[in-house]
Amino acid sequence: MDAVVTYVDGSDPQWLKEYAAAVGESLEPKRFRDWGLLRYLLRGISTYMPFVENVYLVVSGEGQVPSWLSSEVKVVYHRDIIPEKFLPVFNSCAIEMFLHRIPGLAERFVYFNDDIIPLMPCSEEDFFRGDCLALDFRKGIFATNMYTRQVLNSSNMARKALGMRPSQAWVRPPHSCMPMLRSASAQAFDAVGGDILSRISALREPRNLNQYFFVDYLYYAGRTVKGSLTRKHLSLGVKSGRSVRSFILAPDRHMACINDVSMTEDRFLQLRDEILAALQERLPERSRFEL
Repeated sequence: MDAVVTYVDGSDPQWLKEYAAAVGESLEPKRFRDWGLLRYLLRGISTYMPFVENVYLVVSGEGQVPSWLSSEVKVVYHRDIIPEKFLPVFNSCAIEMFLHRIPGLAERFVYFNDDIIPLMPCSEEDFFRGDCLALDFRKGIFATNMYTRQVLNSSNMARKALGMRPSQAWVRPPHSCMPMLRSASAQAFDAVGGDILSRISALREPRNLNQYFFVDYLYYAGRTVKGSLTRKHLSLGVKSGRSVRSFILAPDRHMACINDVSMTEDRFLQLRDEILAALQERLPERSRFEL
């Protein structure tokens, strides 16, 4: 089993130059701000998911590779998996459509956004049961914002890939790291590839699909079983430094998602330092993924 992590450092000068040239608008800090979590995500994988063989880090270019990263991490550039006509891209929804194209990727892999950190021991069965994904799915109806529009799009595109009729009702998995099957992802993409490519955009738009398309496909195909890791979200907009520390040092969930929100630069620096200090205390040992 492998792990795939998408990562962006919004302070990289070359990345900022490409963003300004391609997008022509100001940067939204909470989308691209680097909190320094990647080191601890990798330590969490090393400590609590020892069955992971390879870790692939997906980045836009050479300037996005952290200086402390060891050769144990296999770096994948956007150009390696995404058609040139869509580059540069700053939209995680678009990038997620091409993860199954990573050269050498294992059939079974777990996909991480860079704000999700393992904090308790996991087993392979927490993610996969035979050729099925172990996931719970939430159901809803209609779409009221850009995120739920993308959820509905993904659900209906998965239905289309299987020859099913569209629906105003949608399903989605939890916001956590996501088990995926490479061959099934390729099969789903190939079934509706033209539709997927028509929805790719440099920045997020309501018409996008997201990663849920690939697991929804398996849900509708009857290849998921009930079962999901415990998880918890830490919304930084409402947390104090003390509650952040308590959350990290005394977790009661397998996975923690540290969710960025709009805030002042002073608050960002304060919270970042508190989070990293707590994570260093929680995961003090350097992993094989670090120099």
